[in-house]
Amino acid sequence: MKLHDPKPAPGSRKERTRVGRGISAGKGKTAGRGTKGQKARAGGSIPAWFEGGQTPLQIRVPKLRGFKRRDRVEYQVVNVGRISAYAAAGRFGVEPELGASRDSAGDPVTINVEVLRRAGLVGSERKPVKVLGSGDVTERLFVATDAITRSARQKIEAAGGFVQVLGPQRATEEDAATDSEASTAVSVEGPVASAETESGEGTEAVPERRSRASTESADS
Repeated sequence: MKLHDPKPAPGSRKERTRVGRGISAGKGKTAGRGTKGQKARAGGSIPAWFEGGQTPLQIRVPKLRGFKRRDRVEYQVVNVGRISAYAAAGRFGVEPELGASRDSAGDPVTINVEVLRRAGLVGSERKPVKVLGSGDVTERLFVATDAITRSARQKIEAAGGFVQVLGPQRATEEDAATDSEASTAVSVEGPVASAETESGEGTEAVPERRSRASTESADS
């Protein structure tokens, strides 16, 4: 074998297609660019993001208009005042009978999503319900709901009722303030206790040193 004997593998090398060299070559006349038009001209390349003149994507999308959280929860809202009014009118169908006692010592009216759905206050039993604090509460209520505002809870409890939150709810500002006060108290007590401990160790160590010094002087 000599230097001129090695050849490339068959099919690994392909000659460049020469265009515009007559119709017999298959790429003559229009040279594979078609008849006229923007793409047939020299330098007539079109950007990949060009959409033919219609409003492009970067203009169509909204800008500076906020966004929607992916984990947001859409509640069915109902005011506590309306719930109390329905309970007073007996429209839930779970209230005590007219002849029964409805004073503060009586059983509260149980309110949940099924009761609200039957009364027409919410549209679906599958979506979570949130009770808002608008209106006055004149009836004792036991409200079992997915979420409730602080004012609504206060009004229900002030009327002698109860609240049960079925889903996880964010901590209120009062709980956060209580936690911060507790953490502050712990941080304040910690250094004081350590200082007392250190001072106690120091007072116990002084007599030991004195006793050792007196023993050494007596021996000498």
